[in-house]
Amino acid sequence: MTVRPVRTAALIGAPTDVGAADRGSSMGPEALRVAGLGDAIARHGLKVIDRGNVGGPPNPAQPPVGGYRHRAEVFEWNRNVHDAVYRDLEQGNLPVLLGGDHSLGIGTISAVARHCRENGKDLRILWLDAHADFNTSELSPSGNLHGMPLACLCGFGPRELVELGGAAPAISPRWIRQIGIRSVDSGEKRFVHEQGLEVFDMRSVDEMGVRQVMDLALADMHANTHLHVSFDVDFLDPEIAPGVGTTVPGGPSYREAQLCMEMIADTGALASLDIVELNPALDVRNKTAALAVDLIESLFGKSTLIRRRFSEQARHPLRQKINKRAYGREQAAAGGKH
Repeated sequence: MTVRPVRTAALIGAPTDVGAADRGSSMGPEALRVAGLGDAIARHGLKVIDRGNVGGPPNPAQPPVGGYRHRAEVFEWNRNVHDAVYRDLEQGNLPVLLGGDHSLGIGTISAVARHCRENGKDLRILWLDAHADFNTSELSPSGNLHGMPLACLCGFGPRELVELGGAAPAISPRWIRQIGIRSVDSGEKRFVHEQGLEVFDMRSVDEMGVRQVMDLALADMHANTHLHVSFDVDFLDPEIAPGVGTTVPGGPSYREAQLCMEMIADTGALASLDIVELNPALDVRNKTAALAVDLIESLFGKSTLIRRRFSEQARHPLRQKINKRAYGREQAAAGGKH
């Protein structure tokens, strides 16, 4: 009888808000710990190690310079996050970044992309967010780098951030699936379209329902796919998650968000995770942190009943049709790139 090794989840805190407009997300890592994140993950068969917090410079609270606010500080935080996440990936662990603002996604995903390149893995990124986060210094009305991480990862940004993981660009837009988007700046909207991002905005969720959206977002993954989930807490409707700095009405409900997490868990492919933009200063008795922990527990396998894994469900005729359609769309997009 083969005994499967117990997988280790490594919690890595990054208590900073240097990339955001509002102060307070620097307290997010501790709020998630207080809400019991480690115990919630451990309940689902993983060993949990808390690495504590990476360090970085304080928030200087300065205006943008050259289109970027706190460029040097954001780089230093992301360099430290990249190194911490990469170390745990090389040890075979599942890194869980506790943010902090969403500019930290540059560090985590640069490390994940580097790990995938070196180990011959395909990468799929699920970006759960109210915002597209695909601004540039020319497009951004604020200069806040928490609105630019995906653009930087795709090669559009300061050189030190674009090249953080040793390759530029770190990722292709074709690897990204954005879900829950409902706030995009006008110039950013055109840029997202030009780059061919796969975006399932809230209209898509309303029209198709969460199940079909997630079927499409998870289509054609295989055993050698590294699935990274970047969970911005403002993905959720502010009625249930008030503790964020950039609330946007009309987000997923509790059950819609739970279904997203449960369907990701069904794939068995989750290999790294960000939890970002939780702002305890704007929360009500840690309500949003507790909700985030509840959702993350579903991401790691909490469910009402024992479910079949994604590989078994994929044999269903409807899912086969969806997978075939999505694969054809990706092949067509790949043929048009150079």
